[in-house]
Amino acid sequence: MRASGILLPISSIPSSYGIGTFSKEAYEFVDFLEEAGQRYWQILPLGPTGYGDSPYQSFSTFAGNPYYIDLEKLIEDGILTKEQCEACDWGGSLEYIDYEKIYRSRFKVLKIAFENSGIERNEDFRNFVESNAHWLEDYALYMAVKDSFEGVSWIEWDEDIRLRKDCALSSYKEKLKEEILFYEFQQYLFSIQWMKLKKYANDKGIKIIGDIPIYVAFDSADTWANPELFQFDENGLPTGVAGCPPDSFSATGQLWGNPLYRWDYHKETGFAWWVERIAYCFKLYDVVRIDHFRGFDEYYNIPYGDKTAEFGKWEKGPGFELFKVLKEKLGSRQVIAEDLGFLTPSVIKLVKKTGYPGMKILQFAFDSREESDYLPHNYTQNSVVYTGTHDNDTTVGWFRSIGRKDRSFAKRYLSIRSNKEVEWVFIRAALSSVSDTAVIPMQDYLGLGGEARINTPSTLGDNWKWRMTKDQATKELAQRIFGMCKLYGRIRQTEGTFHG
Repeated sequence: MRASGILLPISSIPSSYGIGTFSKEAYEFVDFLEEAGQRYWQILPLGPTGYGDSPYQSFSTFAGNPYYIDLEKLIEDGILTKEQCEACDWGGSLEYIDYEKIYRSRFKVLKIAFENSGIERNEDFRNFVESNAHWLEDYALYMAVKDSFEGVSWIEWDEDIRLRKDCALSSYKEKLKEEILFYEFQQYLFSIQWMKLKKYANDKGIKIIGDIPIYVAFDSADTWANPELFQFDENGLPTGVAGCPPDSFSATGQLWGNPLYRWDYHKETGFAWWVERIAYCFKLYDVVRIDHFRGFDEYYNIPYGDKTAEFGKWEKGPGFELFKVLKEKLGSRQVIAEDLGFLTPSVIKLVKKTGYPGMKILQFAFDSREESDYLPHNYTQNSVVYTGTHDNDTTVGWFRSIGRKDRSFAKRYLSIRSNKEVEWVFIRAALSSVSDTAVIPMQDYLGLGGEARINTPSTLGDNWKWRMTKDQATKELAQRIFGMCKLYGRIRQTEGTFHG
């Protein structure tokens, strides 16, 4: 079934108080998606962001980001006041997030809401804590202890709690019980608000495409609470870390720094942690895009402490066995395999064997030096096509920056006669392709340049900041998107019914 969707992170929604949230504007964006005839809303990972504000470096693979809690709903509930929210500095821009100010203000007002909530007497809250104890207990304790050590990573904590000795765990749970309750409160609010928004989208025939990183952050509750899952030495330090080798994009490769999995241990446990993780993802999302899918076939192991990714080596991942177990335990689920980059015959074989659609990126197609698998005439139906992803420049920004020969090739291939609204030529190429699903970043529909880029890989300090403004998602734009998607057979045949 041909379909289309739009990629827009929650953080980029034009809500009040400095960052996108599960607010009325998020519901309005769902209405926009419906008017535009879309069947999918793709978002970025929802976890609490850590180092560099990246959603791919989260303090927990299960927890939600408290930045996304709608404060206006808490004002309606009477546990916050508008004056308390407006007294905080959320940053001066409607188009960009100021994470430092969000960090300083968000937890301050959430703490006020917590103190006014009487949450420990709420039966729904107690049920939530109990049913999510398998991850929430460790996460809430982890964050409370982390705060008590002024935010440093667990590897720098006192040895007794770093190594999770029973007496230390008991002591910190008692000493920090109020802080632990505060973090449980945040996760309860996140869950209630997100599931309500997801239901609203689903009821309108729109499915949520979630995004999960293959790896977890070293500074996370996952690594502290479950060190046996990772390649750590006796001191709790990684023996190797994740990344990518040098290529034409980066002479020294990409050093991500995430700990690597002990795949032999995961196999011994029947991949229990992965089954639990993916099952939980399918409570949050309808479709799951798994980042860096190649790492399941082979992963790049860089010696811990190296400053670049130049001296890593490839090692064997779990291969198809993991996905066989996932299917046995969870049934057939909708998964997108992020299979970008240099692909060996074995990873191509793995993606094909799983049956998951891979990804096609139009911006990768126009290298004038070689024939590319990313050119639309090479696509297969079982694929998801994007003009670009969160890691690419916007189409307008990219087209302006590429070399003369590549631009000339793109112009000849797509019959581009003018640079006016060039983004719509690329959108048309994606929507008209044979790929079953086409997902277009919202910035491309808005015709924005490099100023609206979400992320530049291997850089810090200027990423994950762009936000849409309230006047941009217009009815006229929705109608234009609807018209083009209808032209290429990507609109629901029956209004309000999803054919997946």
